Amino acid sequence: MKEYVVILFYKFGSLSNLETVAEAHREKCTELSLSGRMLLAEEGVNATFEGTRGAIDAYKAFLRSEPFFSDILVKESAGDGKAFPKLKIKIRSEVITLGAGTFDVKNETAPALPSAELEKWYEDQEDFVVLDLRNDYEIASGKFDKTIDPGLSNFRDLPKKLGKLADLKDKKVVTVCTGGIRCEKATCLLKREGFKNVYQLKDGIHTYMQEYPGKHFKGTLFVFDNRMTTDVAPTEKKITIGECFSCGAQTENYCSDTRLRPSPKLLCCEECFKECKEYLRKAVAEKDMVH
Repeated sequence: MKEYVVILFYKFGSLSNLETVAEAHREKCTELSLSGRMLLAEEGVNATFEGTRGAIDAYKAFLRSEPFFSDILVKESAGDGKAFPKLKIKIRSEVITLGAGTFDVKNETAPALPSAELEKWYEDQEDFVVLDLRNDYEIASGKFDKTIDPGLSNFRDLPKKLGKLADLKDKKVVTVCTGGIRCEKATCLLKREGFKNVYQLKDGIHTYMQEYPGKHFKGTLFVFDNRMTTDVAPTEKKITIGECFSCGAQTENYCSDTRLRPSPKLLCCEECFKECKEYLRKAVAEKDMVH
């Protein structure tokens, strides 16, 4: 049986010759039969791919051979060979869309808090809050203790939510997201808006779950591919926190409500899914969102 692996990675930095870079990665991914998405912009790269173990290792060697990508951190989780329907490599104005202007991410972003330090904060009962910068439907299936949900339906909603978060400006805040990219850019904005004691979880929830499975992150991790969720690291201590939108039963199954456009993602148990099959469909990967 083939072993499939999903990788995700990003990097902020000055990236030029975007068409040339895109074509080189398109050729390599096609050669290795990888599927997934890559977004390229002058500010950097944001990508996630799936392939067999051997193909992923070969692609990672290709990454390391290119100067811009040589030091990039590549995160892995188990795949199933069906995570993405096809390969898409696109050039965009932003690799993660916030729509709040231009940032010098390297110099403006908040200090990175390693998973071990966050764990210590929990164990020492530090006075802090976790600001989860993922979409509200992502948070529904898994979140940290002490989480504040800003109610984002899309990452670019953050600028208009800042007024509701004003009481956090003088608190110790650690921002979190799946792999770290949203926190890198969002904390630039938060700092500009007067948040005085803000940190970002280094390398995202994905890395924390690998290092501290079953600890202070409860539930499962939403991912933007056809798996919908991943536990990242197996644990017997896992707690399911997701609740069916209809009956409230515990579940981690995502569906889409086709009565609305765009179709919102909902958690729905198997029984309610059967009863609502006239308008509910199994959720599938986003078109462009990476992580």
